[in-house]
Amino acid sequence: MMNTANSPGSPPAAGAAGAAGTAGASSAAGGAAGAPSAVGASSASGAAGASPTVGAAGRPDQTQHRQLHDGRMLEADFDMSPFTIAWEITRACAYACVHCRADAQHVRDPGELSTAEAKGLIDRIKDFGSPILIFTGGDPMMRPDLFELIEYATKKGLRCSLTPTATKLPTKEKLQKAMDAGIKRIALSLDAPTAAVHDDFRKVPGSWDRTMDILRTALSIGLSAQINTTVSKHNLDILPDMVKFVKEVGAVQWSVFFLVPTGRAHAEAMISAEEHERVFNWLYDLSLKGDFDIKATAAPMYRRVAIERKRAEKGSIEANFQGAGFQYADGLNRPVKGVNDGRGFLFVSHTGDIMPSGFFPLAAGNVKKDDIVEIYRNSKLFRELRDPGLLKGRCGVCDYKVVCGGQRGRAWAMTGDYLETDPACVYVPPRRDDVSPNRDDRSSRRDDVSPHRGDAPSAGSAP
Repeated sequence: MMNTANSPGSPPAAGAAGAAGTAGASSAAGGAAGAPSAVGASSASGAAGASPTVGAAGRPDQTQHRQLHDGRMLEADFDMSPFTIAWEITRACAYACVHCRADAQHVRDPGELSTAEAKGLIDRIKDFGSPILIFTGGDPMMRPDLFELIEYATKKGLRCSLTPTATKLPTKEKLQKAMDAGIKRIALSLDAPTAAVHDDFRKVPGSWDRTMDILRTALSIGLSAQINTTVSKHNLDILPDMVKFVKEVGAVQWSVFFLVPTGRAHAEAMISAEEHERVFNWLYDLSLKGDFDIKATAAPMYRRVAIERKRAEKGSIEANFQGAGFQYADGLNRPVKGVNDGRGFLFVSHTGDIMPSGFFPLAAGNVKKDDIVEIYRNSKLFRELRDPGLLKGRCGVCDYKVVCGGQRGRAWAMTGDYLETDPACVYVPPRRDDVSPNRDDRSSRRDDVSPHRGDAPSAGSAP
């Protein structure tokens, strides 16, 4: 069996089965974190962010950040406060990406929150405690008061991150200004290892080169960066070739997004459930190499893969096993937690709509007339999303429904019912009388597989 773990650009080969951080916070600007950033670790959901993972063991600043993150996860009460809030401060963007969850527009909406309204929202967000706040869009750099709002939020004690679009706006001077205002990390999208594929996906010639330039500039001024990649049919087979670029620009985290059909994104571009599973296993294997942190977004199912792979390796899950937006332990000594849409994650649109995530654009209220704290804690939509006992189909009987719960936005987009089964998940739960918190008879890992036979690839090979 050919092992391609050390050759990320190698062609597909048979191998062993094998991801709401912000730019300092969370990696799904639009949705909740879905997976461990490198196994045994943790990071938030949103623009960037990391926690103790194998992936960045050699970076003291990252280790400190993860320890802080893990401590907050242990104390978090998702019924009372979100762990991460993604705020679409504008929907204006120069790009026209084929998968854009926002269906962004080229000019700012006159209905956007004013500076005064924005600061009022920040005041109320602070009443949640200290959630991660992601400044996203559209392109947040197109809002003139961006740095004023970042500085205001930072002074309130919020942990802020930024997800700019790769235009001419993120100059070295403006990146430095963002740092001075309080941004610790940015996240940029890079969807292919070549300009031809990426630029076609983003519908802007030169966008790949500009993205690489911005990432290198961020590195040169000491601003940590995260790379976001959206997985769809257009780039599934070339994902391994992305690895060298993540390393080259010194990115601290690779956040792998799994397509949710909302906005401009269509279900036809989604990979199959079996392909999701293969990519999950490939990411798990890749995370063990420790070159950078890895997390999956809009894919809480990866938590199951990580848990079962880790259990298969060690025989049980130690009490401190945490990942991006979740914690898990065999037995009953520690509570099981998992961030998901509306459960530890909250999204505010450019016009103030309060939603479970950017990939789940169903509003429960609007900050211009409703109290965001009250909506998160007590609205019917958010309360139902935090009750795994209400889940239906395979998700409803799944032994991982608390730590995972499926991607609710995808379920809503594809079935019309946000409590239904996530169609991107291949897992078939055992009969209820077979479920045991300490069982070790099943694992997502399978040997003797080929990535193009519906099986799982080895690290480095094409998923």
